[in-house]
Amino acid sequence: MGPLNGYTILELAGIGPAPMGGMVLADMGAEVIRIERASGAGGQPMIDVSARGKKSVALNLKDPQGVETFLRMVENADVVIDPYRPGVCEKLGIGPDVCMERNSRLIFSRMTGWGQEGPLAKAAGHDINYISITGALYATGPKDDKPVLPLNLVGDMGGGGMLLVTGVLAALLETANSGKGQVIDVAMVDGAAQLMWMFHGFQAMGFWDAEKRRSNMLDGGAHYYNTYECSDGEYVSIGSIEPQFYALLLELAELPHEDFGNQNDQANWPVMEEKLAAIILQKTQAQWCELMEGTDVCFAPVLTFMDAPNHPANIARKTYIEVDGLTQPAPAPRFSRTPSEVVHGSHAVGQDTDEILQAMGFAQADIANLRDGGAIG
Repeated sequence: MGPLNGYTILELAGIGPAPMGGMVLADMGAEVIRIERASGAGGQPMIDVSARGKKSVALNLKDPQGVETFLRMVENADVVIDPYRPGVCEKLGIGPDVCMERNSRLIFSRMTGWGQEGPLAKAAGHDINYISITGALYATGPKDDKPVLPLNLVGDMGGGGMLLVTGVLAALLETANSGKGQVIDVAMVDGAAQLMWMFHGFQAMGFWDAEKRRSNMLDGGAHYYNTYECSDGEYVSIGSIEPQFYALLLELAELPHEDFGNQNDQANWPVMEEKLAAIILQKTQAQWCELMEGTDVCFAPVLTFMDAPNHPANIARKTYIEVDGLTQPAPAPRFSRTPSEVVHGSHAVGQDTDEILQAMGFAQADIANLRDGGAIG
């Protein structure tokens, strides 16, 4: 059983970072109950990796009895994950003040893009917008073209889902000491800004030019920290930052010292990149892997996420698992004594409604009445 065994989390169904955070907490052993719309109950389980390990209860939160059922669930919960825009839970009658009247130890974690307060708080947005105002999007892409989207990893997942998990874990520790709950304001803008911490430091030290994409060491400006095309159309990545690793790159790739010896001659980075690209283009990806993979060059093949599960290192570490026939990332991180696990795949909407309500003390007749009245699915 994982380290969060014994904790109960109510996750109001949403998209992106909130269910991702709930997935990580479920992997760690928490009982995560996903609260979904009653109108969606029945049918087959969705193909939704983020729903793995979670139970599903279908409630109509626009029905007074549905709201009361949710508040009864809150009484024995440790955490509520709110994925809605500011004010939505209050409008439904399940805001943090109401919930914490039922359970003073409750942690109410609110996941939004712009935050609970501020001029954009109630505006719509997506990852692309949140990372736009933190500098993260501007910093990514070619020098003389528009910024390139880094998938929705920086705002949604790193700045959102992972910061939600961090906040919940910290709040659980604090509640264990104080006996009191609290509200967590998790904003993807805040999280994306935090992920940019290193570059603010680099800029202050004169190591980074935030105005010029692809002119810095870690944004593709340096020839020794970049991706290169191979003769078969596949790609490899090289990250030989440290001098000793760079020296090994020169040795294994047989790069002439007179052309590549001055590693940090920034003015010549474009020329060295062009020459290195021509050399990498002479072999296939597999040939470069045979020559460099596993050495201190800091080298790896660039794989699609469909190919990634077949890489020998990922196979050896069981980085990917199969659940209900669907290949997906294994739980992370790894605990030596209380290992995380995926206890089951995604459940159909409302699959666990009766089980959960019965465990709360609802009689079968009461459940039937709630369903007939439209409060549950």
